[in-house]
Amino acid sequence: TIPVNPYKNKAPATGKVVSTKRIVGPKATGETCHIIIDHEGDYPYWEGQSMGVIPPGTRAKDGKPHAVRLYSIASSRYGDDMTGKTASLCVRRATYWCPELEAEDPAKKGICSNFLCDTQPGEEVTMTGPAGKVMLMPEEKPDTDYIMVATGTGIAPYRGFVRRLFVEETPAGAAYKGLAWLFLGVANSDALLYDDEWQEVLAKYPDNFKVDYALSREQENKKGGKMYIQDKVEEYADEIFEKLNNGAHIYFCGLKGMMPGIQSMLKDVAEAKGLDYDEWLKGLKKAKQWHVEVY
Repeated sequence: TIPVNPYKNKAPATGKVVSTKRIVGPKATGETCHIIIDHEGDYPYWEGQSMGVIPPGTRAKDGKPHAVRLYSIASSRYGDDMTGKTASLCVRRATYWCPELEAEDPAKKGICSNFLCDTQPGEEVTMTGPAGKVMLMPEEKPDTDYIMVATGTGIAPYRGFVRRLFVEETPAGAAYKGLAWLFLGVANSDALLYDDEWQEVLAKYPDNFKVDYALSREQENKKGGKMYIQDKVEEYADEIFEKLNNGAHIYFCGLKGMMPGIQSMLKDVAEAKGLDYDEWLKGLKKAKQWHVEVY
């Protein structure tokens, strides 16, 4: 059975950082890091779950401990090293650009993301969770198609999915016969996350894996505007609707600002197909084919 929140704020788990590395190029918007944490096998989780992290120190305003921050786990249950003893996170450093100072205001930087991106090997991380059941994979049917839509670090859960389905030698991987289709939206090529890993899977499993990028500052959509995630998904709307009609599962993960654009695009497509969008969406939700985790 799925582990849900065995570790609470009052009785958290402790992990140790194995490695922290920047995984974006020099022209990326912001800094994104891949952090591997050793939990000694005491923190079992499933792909699609999130880890709670309590940053060290106390809040300036009242001296209480910091609140938990949730991060989608970016590794499969076995961890990047396949020992079952590590978990990986994909974290973007949150900074605040102050228009008055015309500089970053260090007083307003994200406490937990900066702590994680600055960690050194051996440093301790206080963890709660794992949390969440929304983004799990339905593994009872090994021919299920997965449509995975991400902006930025919303890629994290899908890295766990793809590793489970294609990279690791496990029964789940061996059994998989469907198509896993990844859509990632970022600003530019330097901001792409895990591209080398996706290309490797693509070369090995061209019939079962697809990846499409929306690079908003480098590509144009069909109307001549910036290419956002919904524009890229819309290019394949017919195929996607057909797959959903045949039982595919669709996942959305990333900043919550991604959803209105996606919803209005899907609504337009549904109506052009003569479907009642609200009824169509209700049907997907009822069949548990619709998974959203945005923050």
